Amino acid sequence: MAKAKTAYACTECGGQSSKWQGQCPHCSAWNTLVETVATPAAVRFQAVSGAAAEVQPLAKVRARAETHAPTGLEEFDRVLGGGLVAGGVILLGGDPGIGKSTLLLQAMAAIGAARRALYVTGEESPEQVALRAQRLGLVNAPVELLAEVQLEAIVGAIRVRRPEVVVIDSIQTVYTEALESAPGSVAQVRECAAQLTRLAKQTAITVVLVGHVTKEGAIAGPRVLEHIVDTVLYFEGDPHSSFRLVRAIKNRFGAANELGVFAMTERGLKGVANPSALFLSHHAEPVPGSCILATLEGSRPLLVEVQALVDPGQGGMARRLAVGLDHQRLALLLAVLHRHGGVETGVLDVFVNAVGGVRIAEPAADLAILMAIYSSFKNNSLQDKSVVFGEVGLAGEIRPVQRGQERLREAAKLGFRTALIPEANRPKHPIEGMNVITVARIGEALQQLRA
Repeated sequence: MAKAKTAYACTECGGQSSKWQGQCPHCSAWNTLVETVATPAAVRFQAVSGAAAEVQPLAKVRARAETHAPTGLEEFDRVLGGGLVAGGVILLGGDPGIGKSTLLLQAMAAIGAARRALYVTGEESPEQVALRAQRLGLVNAPVELLAEVQLEAIVGAIRVRRPEVVVIDSIQTVYTEALESAPGSVAQVRECAAQLTRLAKQTAITVVLVGHVTKEGAIAGPRVLEHIVDTVLYFEGDPHSSFRLVRAIKNRFGAANELGVFAMTERGLKGVANPSALFLSHHAEPVPGSCILATLEGSRPLLVEVQALVDPGQGGMARRLAVGLDHQRLALLLAVLHRHGGVETGVLDVFVNAVGGVRIAEPAADLAILMAIYSSFKNNSLQDKSVVFGEVGLAGEIRPVQRGQERLREAAKLGFRTALIPEANRPKHPIEGMNVITVARIGEALQQLRA
């Protein structure tokens, strides 16, 4: 028997190379080539001849609004943009043991009451899935199970059973006999995902793919996997905490960067109606180094506590650590604080943390980070029940942020009485029960704390 030829495939673009290189010759990404079985040319270039495809003018295509079908889990529906869409393909990634299978089993149990649902398990036996269902109180859930990893068998079962929603747990375990490479390889993941996506579009079924993640937190497999699906969700959370976050990175049927918050309980995942309470510490009295930020996750305003600790260095270079915030952004803000605020932190250790394990990337957190740092530096707390947001420019100006009115309303709803915001975000009408302070420069903001 002839030995199978090996090649090196890029995990970013899927391109193949006959030998290993540090840089992919196709997409120029570094250290992305992994050894795999070479795909036969007969498989790569199948039937290029055939009938011509139908071409139609865009003006004659009738637009159709997609209908969302609720899953029964409100937080999951929020992330999806309202629910599942017929013909949509969803990719859900997350760390091992974070709760991906639990979330999908709960959703499928709720969906199965109205529509036929098929759960394809490639990592667990039907008995293991039944044991999880028993623990979640879903023993009698109207869900059909299929323990299979061969793509052709899965597609055949879908065509026979005609389900409306299909979960593939996970895409890395599925393989097709058309390729000689092992399950989970770049070629297998790309081909199986493409076949399932084509099936979903042709039959108008919803397909949910569970994806493994790498140690860097990205979904394993070729990057093209995230491009061919309609929705990409990341399941996040601290393993030592009971709270889980589902974040939409891409969504063709809803808002990207939408956030759903769950609490892991003995009976499964429960949606959190007021997620702002998760990210706020309840101090008996105001403490130095603490500042409440009004941030925005998708369409949802959230209040998050930003904590800072400024401490004399213990020798050597000063340390800078940001947890849940951009480390490079912290260095930039410290430079602005020195230049335009007159605060020298070059020999001081600065630690910044976003409470609750949430990750904040938007520039609206700049002013809250600076106020927390300055509060710790001066050992002086901000006013009680105060909230802060605003982007800080390199010239020391406080720039406006989007949807400031919604942030203020969320803060007022939770009992906050003072807001420190950019001048350009000044509300046109007073907000009942809230004193809004607007600032245009870094010096004006720091003056509020000195007062």
